[in-house]
Amino acid sequence: MQMMTRNVLLEADLEEDDDEDGDIVLENFEQMIIPNFGSLENQQDFQTPEFEEFNGKSDSLFFNDGQRRIDFVLVYEDESKKETNKKGTNEKQKRKRQAYENNLICQGLQLEATRSVLDDKLVFVKVHAPWEVLCTYAEVMHIKLPLKPNDLKTRSSAFGTLNWFTKVLQVDESIIKPEQEFFTAPFEKNRMNDFYILDRDSFFNPATRSRIVYFILSRVKYQVMNNVAKFGINRLVNSGIYKAAFPLHDCTFGCQSEDPSCPNERYLLYREWAHPRSIYKKQPLDLIRKYYGEKIGIYFAWLGYYTQMLLLAAVVGVACFLYGYFNQENCTWSKEVCNPDIGGQIIMCPQCDKLCPFWQLNITCESSKKLCIFDSFGTLVFAVFMGVWVTLFLEFWKRRQAELEYEWDTVELQQEEQPRPEYEAQCTHVVINEITQEEERIPFTTCGKCIRVTLCASAVFFWILLIIASVIGIIVYRLSVFIVFSAKLPSSTNGTDPIQKYLTPQMATSVTASIISFIIIMILNTVYERVAIMITDFELPRTQTDYENSLTMKMFLFQFVNYYSSCFYIAFFKGKFVGYPGEPVYWLGKYRNEECDPGGCLLELTTQLIIIMGGKAIWNNIQEVLLPWIMNLIGRYQRVSGSENTTPRWEQDYHLQPMGKLGLFYEYLEMIIQFGFVTLFVASFPLAPLLALVNNILEIRVDAWKLTTQYRRMVPEKAQDIGAWQPIMQGIAFLAVVTNAMIIAFTSDMIPRLVYYWSFSIPPYGDHTYYTMEGYINNTLSVFNVMDFKDKSKDNPYTGLGNYTTCRYRDFRNPPGHPQEYKHNIYYWHVIAAKLAFIIVMEHVIYSVKFFISYAIPDVSKSTKSKIKREKYLTQKLLHESHIKDMTKHMGVIAERMGEVADNSLRPKLE
Repeated sequence: MQMMTRNVLLEADLEEDDDEDGDIVLENFEQMIIPNFGSLENQQDFQTPEFEEFNGKSDSLFFNDGQRRIDFVLVYEDESKKETNKKGTNEKQKRKRQAYENNLICQGLQLEATRSVLDDKLVFVKVHAPWEVLCTYAEVMHIKLPLKPNDLKTRSSAFGTLNWFTKVLQVDESIIKPEQEFFTAPFEKNRMNDFYILDRDSFFNPATRSRIVYFILSRVKYQVMNNVAKFGINRLVNSGIYKAAFPLHDCTFGCQSEDPSCPNERYLLYREWAHPRSIYKKQPLDLIRKYYGEKIGIYFAWLGYYTQMLLLAAVVGVACFLYGYFNQENCTWSKEVCNPDIGGQIIMCPQCDKLCPFWQLNITCESSKKLCIFDSFGTLVFAVFMGVWVTLFLEFWKRRQAELEYEWDTVELQQEEQPRPEYEAQCTHVVINEITQEEERIPFTTCGKCIRVTLCASAVFFWILLIIASVIGIIVYRLSVFIVFSAKLPSSTNGTDPIQKYLTPQMATSVTASIISFIIIMILNTVYERVAIMITDFELPRTQTDYENSLTMKMFLFQFVNYYSSCFYIAFFKGKFVGYPGEPVYWLGKYRNEECDPGGCLLELTTQLIIIMGGKAIWNNIQEVLLPWIMNLIGRYQRVSGSENTTPRWEQDYHLQPMGKLGLFYEYLEMIIQFGFVTLFVASFPLAPLLALVNNILEIRVDAWKLTTQYRRMVPEKAQDIGAWQPIMQGIAFLAVVTNAMIIAFTSDMIPRLVYYWSFSIPPYGDHTYYTMEGYINNTLSVFNVMDFKDKSKDNPYTGLGNYTTCRYRDFRNPPGHPQEYKHNIYYWHVIAAKLAFIIVMEHVIYSVKFFISYAIPDVSKSTKSKIKREKYLTQKLLHESHIKDMTKHMGVIAERMGEVADNSLRPKLE
C-alpha cells in the first residue's frame, strides 16, 4: 500500500480564523490512501467532480450512469452566485472546498455534481466509494463481515416465537423478512476469498458503505494553518463552506420506490413501525438496526423493554391508587379534619408574621381527602414493590442486551472503534506505550490532562451551584408569596364555594412555585446543554464512546440537580425546621420557614411531580414533533419551485431537518430523567409508572415517525450497549430505596399514625379501650398560648386578628403550663424511634432482596454464552482451515514445480 502521497492543502500562516486567506501548496503527509489513484502534478490544478444534469429519476440512488451507488451527499451554495462577498470570503471558501474535493478524489472516492432543481444556487455533490476503497477502509476500521451462513441461531423468527395470542402483536414476516445470519470476522483484503461474497454490490450494505465514506470524509484534510491541519466534513459544515452532508434515505416514506432494486426499507419502517395503526405492534428491531445502525437499534430496544416492564409497575401502581381511593371514606383522621365539630372548632396558629390570620383546620378538608388516596398502606406496599421491580428491570435488561450483542454481532466492538478525528488532530506529544514499548502520539501530557479535568470539573460544579441558587430563590418566593396568599385567601370555609374548597394558601403557593420552578428548569437546561458540549470538547476524549460517556455524566449530574432539587426540598426539608409559633426559625434572618399543610407535605410533593412530569412531556413533544414539522412545512412553502418539477431523492432529503450529532443523547436523557421520577419519588405518586407507560408508548412511535418522516437519515453507528446510562440507572435504583423509605418515614404521616394506633390510642397514653384512630388529629396538634407570641415590635403582631387565647400547630410538644412547656413530648420520641427503625428495616430488606436477585440472575444467559463461544470457535476453525487449505495448495504447487525441476535435471543423466 502506498503510504505517501501529495494532496492539495491550503497554507494559512497568520490567523486562526477559517476565513483567513492562504496559498495553495503541495503538502506531503502520511495518510493511508488507495493505491493507483494518482495525485496532482500541478499544484494549481484541482481535480473537481464532473457536473451532470438531473436525469429525471426522482427515486434513483445512483449516479447518472445507473451503476455507481450514492453513498453520501455533500451540499454547498455556488460561491459565484452568492449575493455577498465580504473581504473575498467566497473565493477563500471556494478554494478550501475545491482542495477538499480534490483530496477526496485522491483518496479514491468518486464524485458527481448536480445543480438543484429548485434553487440553482445549490449544488449537490454525490459521493461513491468504489470496491477497492470499501475493502481498504473496511480493513482499517476492523469491520466484521460475513464468512458463511450461520446455522447455529435457532430463533424461529426475527421477532420471537409466535403463538395464537402474540401473533397480532408481531410484525408480519411476509412484509419484513428475517435477516439471514452469518459467521463474521474482521475484514482482511489478503483473505478476501474466505468471505461470503456472492455479489460485490451487496456485500457492503448501504449502512456500512455510509459508515466507511463518513470515516473518510471526517479525516481528509483541506488546509494547514500554523502547522496545524484542518480537516473533516464537520468543520466544513460548521464554517458554512458546505451546507449539509448526509446519507440518503432509500425511498419516500409514503410510497414504494419505482426502482425495482430498491429495498424500500424506509417505507416498511414507516408502515410497520412509525404509523399510528402499528402502535400495538412490537418493533422491527432487526430492520431498525439494519437501516439506522446498531446505535439507534439499541436505543429503541432499550426503550421498548423499559416500556414493557413499566406495564407491570403501572398495574400495581393503579391497584395501590384504587385501594387508597376506595378506602378514603374509611380515613378516620380525614373525617375529623372535615367534621365541623372537630376540625371546625380547631383554631390553627398563624403561619407567618403580622399578615397571616388564625384559621380553622377544616379549610384543609379537601386536601386531606386527596391525601388519604396517596398516604395509605398501599403506598408502602408499592414502594417496596418498586425497589424490587427496578432491580428486575436492570438485571433482565442486561440479559436482553447480551442477546442483542450476539444477534447483532457487536460482542467485540471495542476492537473496531477508531479515535475521533478531533483527538487525532491534537496528538502532538510522543510517549512510549507501556505495553508495546513503542512510540505513540497523545494530545497532552499528564499535567495537561490534570489541568483540563480540573477546569471541566470546576465548570460543572459552578453550574450546579447556580441551580442550588435558583432553588433557594424558589424557596424565598414560597416564603414571600405565602404571606400574600394567607392575607388574601379566606381563613374559613362555608362549604358552598367549590373554588374556596381547593384554593388554600398552601395549594396556591405550591402550584405557582411549581410552575415557576419548571420554567427555570427548562431555561437552565437549554443554556447548560451548550456549556456541557463546550466543556467536553475541551476535555478531548479519545473515542466517540468516551466522548458520549463523558458528556452523559456531565449532563446527567446537572439535570439530576436541576430536575430533582425542588422535589428533594419538598420531601425532606420543607416543614422540618420551623420551630414553633413562639420561636419560629427564619431564613436569612428575615423569611420565616414555610410549614407543611396539616396533612403533611406529601400532597405538595405529588403536585410537584405531576407538574414537572406532565410539563416536561408536553414540552418535549413540542420540541420533538411540532417544531420539525413546522420547520419542514415552512421550508416547503418557501421553495421557489413549481409543482410540475420532479425533485431528486437527494434534494428531497436535503429539505428535511438534520438530526444533529447528539440527537439520540437527548432521547436517552429524557427517558432517564423520567426513570428517576418513576423510581425516586414513586412513594408519593403511585400513578407515575402509568403516566410513564402512556408517555413511552407514544414516545416510541413519535420518535419513529420523526426519524422516518421529518429528519435526514443519520450516519449509521455501531454500539454495543447503552453506554454510561446503565451505571446511571443502577445508581438511581440504589438511591431510590433510600428516598422512598425516607418519604414514607418523614414526608408522609404513616409512621405517626401507626404509633398512635398501636401505642397512644390506648392506656397509658390514650383514653380508648381499643385500638383506634379516633382522636388522632387532636393528639398530633400541639397547643400554644397566644400570649406567648414573642413581641418583635412594640405591639403584638397578632392583636386584632381574633379573640383567641390558644391556637394549635403541627408538632409534638408539651402544652403551656407543663414543667417542660413547648419541649418535645414522649410522642415525638416514639415517632422518631419508629421512623429510624422503619428506614433501617425497609432498606435492609429491599437491599437484601436486590442483591439476591442480582446474584441469582446472571448478566449473560448460559445459552447466549454457549452461542458466543461456539460461534467464536467455528469462526476461528473456519479461518484456520481456509488458511491450511491455501497453504496446502501452495505447497502442492511448489512440490510439483520442484518435481518438474528434478525430472528435468535427472533426465539428461539417465539418457
